[in-house]
Amino acid sequence: MYTQDRHERNRCLVGVRTVWRTVGDGEFFCADCGGDRNYHRRTGRRRLFAFGVPLLPRGPVGPVVECTACHSRYSLDALDHPTTTRFSAMLRDAVHTVALAVLAAGGTEARGVRQAAVGTVRAAGYADCSEEQLLTLIEALAADTGRLPGAYTDDRDGFDPCGTALAIELHEALEPLAPHLAPAGRESILLQGARIALADGPYQPAEREVLATVGRALLLRPEDTDRLLAAARTPS
Repeated sequence: MYTQDRHERNRCLVGVRTVWRTVGDGEFFCADCGGDRNYHRRTGRRRLFAFGVPLLPRGPVGPVVECTACHSRYSLDALDHPTTTRFSAMLRDAVHTVALAVLAAGGTEARGVRQAAVGTVRAAGYADCSEEQLLTLIEALAADTGRLPGAYTDDRDGFDPCGTALAIELHEALEPLAPHLAPAGRESILLQGARIALADGPYQPAEREVLATVGRALLLRPEDTDRLLAAARTPS
């Protein structure tokens, strides 16, 4: 028994340990905690210790992200996952951009379409959104590009369905979000845009093109986009 106990003590006193150093901090989504937490970005060096004395170096470790709450460690890829606060803001902005693009492509004359767009944007988190605000944004985009979205152009294809500015906005708003959404979440964003387009009747060609752009930016297959747009036309 004595020999075994001494062996266990010696094993604890001799071995390779990692000495960590904090080089940064911030907030991230901790998978183990299941929510937003503070983190330390740490690097380390492995060293051979004997009886508490550091001896031979054994090379660098990390860098890693360490949760300050549960102390779980992750690779730096964990910082690519948006915090819940950031994710909510990205989702809200995505719905707003889709609503604006569809409204711009299909025209703003029909009151039902304007109301559908406002209702969608408010439900996404912009509680103070109004028709006037959306119309002002569309006018600003038109002034920036020199034409209304959906106008004929001299482009190779002869038609720019949602305007260059809005097409860029769609990709910038949707592409960073798409990898973090479940398939049902990506489909939901597309369907919200489809319901706005259908508020005044069947899809217009420009609306279809905008929604196809939305589908591509959300990483949906073309056949899935077509299926969802067809399903949106069928009363539930």
